Amino acid sequence: MNIEKFREYCLSLPKVTEDFPFDEDLLVFRIHNKIFSAISMEKNNMAVMKCDPEKALDLREHYSAIEGAFHWNKKYWNQVHFNQDVSDTMIFELVSHSYNEVFNKLPKKLRDE
Repeated sequence: MNIEKFREYCLSLPKVTEDFPFDEDLLVFRIHNKIFSAISMEKNNMAVMKCDPEKALDLREHYSAIEGAFHWNKKYWNQVHFNQDVSDTMIFELVSHSYNEVFNKLPKKLRDE
């Protein structure tokens, strides 16, 4: 996995936008202004993604490349290191899971748009 493949996949999901809200390093991906993933431009060998709390713990137990996200609420956010024991296909699945975690918590009005 590389940053461009990751970015392209995130942007392929419906209604996704990207921006740099914190500084010029951290690129975030949003659905209706809610962050579902982020990646550092400097340390672009990993990404941060939202995750169901139980699934997050299970993933951390099974993959050395997945751990609680540094500076994020570790109950809900994982950081996933690229090119280790998590395949690109699995990373795309985790992005989709993250997107759905955020999308499903949006107000019904926004989900229906």
